[in-house]
Amino acid sequence: MKWFLLLLICSSTAHFYAQDKIEIWKPNKKGSFYIYWGWNRSAYTKSDIHFQGKSYDFTLNNVIANDRQSLFRANLYFNPKTITIPQYNLRLGYYFKDKYEISFGADHMKYVMKNFQTVTMNGTIANSGTPYDGVYTNQQQYLDTSFLLFEHTDGLNYLNLEVRRSEALINVKHFNLSASYGAGLGLLVPRTNTTLLGNARHDKFNVAGYGLGLVGAVKINLFKYFFIQGEAKYGFIHMPDVRTTNQIDDKASQHFFFMQYNVVFGAQLQLTNRVKKTK
Repeated sequence: MKWFLLLLICSSTAHFYAQDKIEIWKPNKKGSFYIYWGWNRSAYTKSDIHFQGKSYDFTLNNVIANDRQSLFRANLYFNPKTITIPQYNLRLGYYFKDKYEISFGADHMKYVMKNFQTVTMNGTIANSGTPYDGVYTNQQQYLDTSFLLFEHTDGLNYLNLEVRRSEALINVKHFNLSASYGAGLGLLVPRTNTTLLGNARHDKFNVAGYGLGLVGAVKINLFKYFFIQGEAKYGFIHMPDVRTTNQIDDKASQHFFFMQYNVVFGAQLQLTNRVKKTK
């Protein structure tokens, strides 16, 4: 009799909850657009940089470089006149399926060669009118600014197309947590600030190469239209045609891996109504 009463109570409770409808908000993403803006920190592997020109042809090995994110100031980060000075991320995307999105974005990083480091140098410099003329074979070279300044500071611009897949993790009213992962490719359009061997400063945009990347993200949707997203991106950059002086024949080439950490804020326009489920 005791077991019978217990079974009856459990059956009644299960029936009660089955009749109670619980509204769960699950974004129906297919056919929706989004846009986001945010900021990044970046890191780079060491790089061999090959410089070529009429009077020189040499390579600097294992050059160290860092990013240069601006210190946070509200009048810098949120002022429309200066909003593009910090390292930023801008992306516009479209969900062509509920779990799949395609997007185009600009990752504005900054690559700054560390000044006053010592590297190994191989190659030749001739008729430059500087004390650096000579033949170099595995020679240690001190990189002071009178020899070289090399920065992609306006910036290391990676214009890329990505495809991502997303998976819902938590769905409750007014809140959705999801994760996504994907891959992308694009062009590098740096504005390289360079002074080399006493030549006039060069600081102009040019299409210098290409990039490939993998990305993972965690996204929090709030009140249907807004979201906050954290991203980690790992990729490869190859730039065989970096302008270094005002002479069109002068150039540098390099390749390296990069890691990028992003925090972005966005809005999503959903063209379909929310989905109601019951438990």
